[in-house]
Amino acid sequence: MSGGKVAGRESIWSEWPLPLAVLTLTLTLLGKGWIYEALGQPVKLVALLAILCGVILVAAVAIVRHADVLAHRLGEPAGTLLLTLTITGLEVAMVAFVMSTGAEKPTLARDTMFAVVMLVLNGFFGVALLLGGLRHREQAYNLQSASTFLVMILPLTVLGLIMPNYTRATPGPTLSTFQMVFFSLMSVGIYGVFLFVQNGRHRGFFVAPGEAGEAANARESSRSTFFHLVMLGLYGLPLVLLAKQMAAPLDAMVVRLGAPPALSGFVMAVLVLTPESIAAIRASLANQLQRSVNILLGSVLASIGLTIPLVIAVSLFSGRALVLGLQVSEMIMLVLTLITGMLTFSQPRTNLLLGCVHLLLFGAYLMLMFDR
Repeated sequence: MSGGKVAGRESIWSEWPLPLAVLTLTLTLLGKGWIYEALGQPVKLVALLAILCGVILVAAVAIVRHADVLAHRLGEPAGTLLLTLTITGLEVAMVAFVMSTGAEKPTLARDTMFAVVMLVLNGFFGVALLLGGLRHREQAYNLQSASTFLVMILPLTVLGLIMPNYTRATPGPTLSTFQMVFFSLMSVGIYGVFLFVQNGRHRGFFVAPGEAGEAANARESSRSTFFHLVMLGLYGLPLVLLAKQMAAPLDAMVVRLGAPPALSGFVMAVLVLTPESIAAIRASLANQLQRSVNILLGSVLASIGLTIPLVIAVSLFSGRALVLGLQVSEMIMLVLTLITGMLTFSQPRTNLLLGCVHLLLFGAYLMLMFDR
């Protein structure tokens, strides 16, 4: 009996990020005057951003923990899909919430989606391939899964982040109303077909050969499935609202440092994607590269496929401007990343050399972002 009580106490105390997130949100809502004052004082501004980013990151880790338990119970590939949709849903909600309130941020969605692609395909995938290659020399995965992801990521990213620069209906890197509606329906349709393929007709594409389809390195829990589902919702709401509170201090910091506006989208992508990507890197270290592929490529596909329709809807209903087209240097980095990704996953085994190449591209992305 005592053992059960200890387990219960451990389960309760493991949810400490939830009251921390709620408390932080409450203090930010009640202390708007102090926050406004901090915007003009560098030390207070840095402290405020550090606290908000830390709490958001801790809450995101807790969300991944609950999603990972559910993923283990669902098995592959449905489990990884749930994990991906949970994190991507948070990212999409945060972007839409921040975009629809306060001052107009027409490039926030574009910068966040571009940051997701660079972070995942170059940064986190580079680390996963490098560490996995160092430990296991070569790693195998299901080639059909990567091909399926990339064949959908390529058109969605090019049409969503490059094509708006070359349309004639509107000036600048924007889309007309008809084009936005069409592209939204196309994105939702493509992602819907992907879900059917991944969890129905071609489920085996997303499971490594010889594996039974269980989530690797997953946590087990004595709590019910319903409990973990409820906790996902309870963590998600304060996290999204905290992202809104972080928008003004982050914008102030960007202006004070003279940093590029794209830094806001980059920070948001880092906060949301880091916990999930750590799970993918751990899977690679455990020689479960297929799970890394499902998590990371699934994140990019879900981010593009779900973010674009939602931010377009926000733009149409709120009347706020939406800029989707990338700048020339960013377009070159995007195309180079997609081509390199296709070459990386054109062979059935990976090694540390491929990880180094992707990390090199990530370094180039950071250099171009700050070298303005």
